Amino acid sequence: MKARITAFLIVFFGALSAWGQQNLVQFSGMVLDGSDEQLYPVPYTNILVKDKGRGTYSDLKGFFSIVVEKGDVIVFSAIGYKTVEYKIPASLEDDRYSIVQLMTQDAINLPETVVFPWPSRDHFKLEFLAMDVTPELQERAAKNLANEALSRMRNEVSVDGNENADYYLRQQAREYYYIGQRPPMNIFNPVAWKKFFDAWKQGDFKKKD
Repeated sequence: MKARITAFLIVFFGALSAWGQQNLVQFSGMVLDGSDEQLYPVPYTNILVKDKGRGTYSDLKGFFSIVVEKGDVIVFSAIGYKTVEYKIPASLEDDRYSIVQLMTQDAINLPETVVFPWPSRDHFKLEFLAMDVTPELQERAAKNLANEALSRMRNEVSVDGNENADYYLRQQAREYYYIGQRPPMNIFNPVAWKKFFDAWKQGDFKKKD
């Protein structure tokens, strides 16, 4: 009797495991920006299996790969893009499935916020009219706003974390903007040539004693 029960359990769990493996699919593909005719990758897109709490994300070139089940709903989301859902066909016969998922840009308009150092315009008006600007304060303000002082501060004061992050993000944005094409050269830029001739006329390239 025990031998029959053991054999039944082995056959049952073996069939269940085989059915589970047949239901799994290697889901992979590319995530591209489809806002216009020029397609380029959307890196680090969040790819989540809906209601199952697991997922992955695309790499720098927009490629992704994840094991899912037939009939699963996949959610694609990225900052600045509309969230897209895609359902894996339940009638798949193969254990591999690939797609090219297009994302469209989504602009988010935040409400305007005006920050005042005083509670109201009337308080600001009173404080401004009551302010005593002495010649000493005027001289100090002129020194602080002089070109030499500002240039010295730009060269001496080290950048903080926010400025480093902004610079890095600007560099990445510049690379993404010209991805798939040759960046423009300033030698063909008429604005750059105008600035060059203006600086030449002003004597900016002359040797200074």
